[in-house]
Amino acid sequence: MKKVILINSISEDVRIAITEDGKLAEFFLDTPDKERNVGDIYLGKIGKVIPGIRAAFIDLGFQQDAFLHFSDIGSSLDEYSAIIGDDSDIEEDDDDEEETVPSYSKNDNNRNPNLERGQDIIVQITKEPVGNKGFRVTSKVSIPGRYLVLIPFEKKIGLSKKIFNPKEKRRLRSIVKTNLPKGFGIIIRTVAAGQDESLITDDLNTLIKTWNEIQAKLKTSKSPLILHKDVSTTSSVVRDLFKEDISKVIIDSKKIFRDIKLYVDETSPEFSDKIEMYNSDQPLFDVYNIEKQIEESLQRKVWLKNGGYIIIEATEAMTVVDVNSGKYARHRDQEVNSLNTNLESAKEIVRQIRLRDIGGIIVIDFIDLYDEKNRRRLYEEVKKEFRNDRAKATILPVSEFGIVEITRQRVRQNIIHTISDICPMCRGTGHVQSKSTFMNRMERWIRRYKGGNNGMSITLKVNPYIKNYLTEGFISKLTQMRFKNFLLIKLDEDESLALDEFTVFSKKLNKNITEEFD
Repeated sequence: MKKVILINSISEDVRIAITEDGKLAEFFLDTPDKERNVGDIYLGKIGKVIPGIRAAFIDLGFQQDAFLHFSDIGSSLDEYSAIIGDDSDIEEDDDDEEETVPSYSKNDNNRNPNLERGQDIIVQITKEPVGNKGFRVTSKVSIPGRYLVLIPFEKKIGLSKKIFNPKEKRRLRSIVKTNLPKGFGIIIRTVAAGQDESLITDDLNTLIKTWNEIQAKLKTSKSPLILHKDVSTTSSVVRDLFKEDISKVIIDSKKIFRDIKLYVDETSPEFSDKIEMYNSDQPLFDVYNIEKQIEESLQRKVWLKNGGYIIIEATEAMTVVDVNSGKYARHRDQEVNSLNTNLESAKEIVRQIRLRDIGGIIVIDFIDLYDEKNRRRLYEEVKKEFRNDRAKATILPVSEFGIVEITRQRVRQNIIHTISDICPMCRGTGHVQSKSTFMNRMERWIRRYKGGNNGMSITLKVNPYIKNYLTEGFISKLTQMRFKNFLLIKLDEDESLALDEFTVFSKKLNKNITEEFD
């Protein structure tokens, strides 16, 4: 499989596309408006502790408090707390996404940690906010480098599962053990295999220096405060994904090219020749057909080559995918047609899941297959396609109804949320009330308002489109409402309101009274 990383810079936005055999597999966007927060380390303040859901909410200085589940609290919290003057006794549970890490005692899994409101705590962001949910954080802080991941207050050395050579494993462990100070744990990453000892020790020293800087900040800082900002999306992609299976990295920005070239020359000189500067006048993403594939990732319907198509619908609880055969009917045997459509759709569905970075529960409704052998083949195909996915995924076998249930790790925001905003007209529902329904609802509100001694003057705020609708005509609907209800109604426009929303202010009470009569 030929993998290529394409980096496109327009103004302050940087877009990164990873292609596999010419098809867009992953997409990242780095903008000033939506900066990357995963990996950032904070000194937070505990806002709430709720033992009933085994979680605490941490104030990091954002609009929403971050979510800390008790399973994400490490056994080393007492050492962190000692630095910031707190004393807590915590249980440990591990869940690392890429590497083999030390296993911890499970005897304390059911214990609740001794956390108190107002207590300072060091946490690291592990998941971006999704919908109404804030950041997810962990107290198991780790600092990633090119070859190593430093874990303060741990004592064991973990090794990537993708390093298979026993001799190389022993060499890497020996290098780390010789140079690792006491009180630190290390995870050796896949790209460390075959690297010179000097590169690995330099990476280790840089990580330890970073941790020492964090400790220095802790002694003089008050929460909430960011202690360590992880690298940008562009740098993290190069740091974490630039491996032997990447055939080349093509960049159309001279500045980014220089920065990445310098970084790779210092950390992985053997990959330096794979970095190319793009100089053509034609846009980079157009040449590699990326723009069209990004547009497709925003669509509800995705067509398959054989004439079938899939429908992807996101709900609050899960993402549902429906497979349809469309015009495909190459064989007389319906079972063969269904199997072929399902197999092709399985590849495209997994690609779309990775590209859109869909996490949580995913339910795929394949076309019904009656042969158990065919259902097993479809299940194996789905599992095979997920092997290239860096996120953890659990896949259940095909049910008798043709349903495949999947849970997939969610780290980043879905691509739709990254490159688009919620429609201000419908608030993302895809539907708005009809004009007649909206008018009737507003009339009912006014009748309830008139039922008491609330004053004769109100200010009605609506969307500019609705304002035009209410004021058009010789005798406008606004005029009719005024005479019909004997009210002085002042009409203002508010672009932040959806088409089926309105707010009312009382001049007499000098406040928003919309909900009082809704």
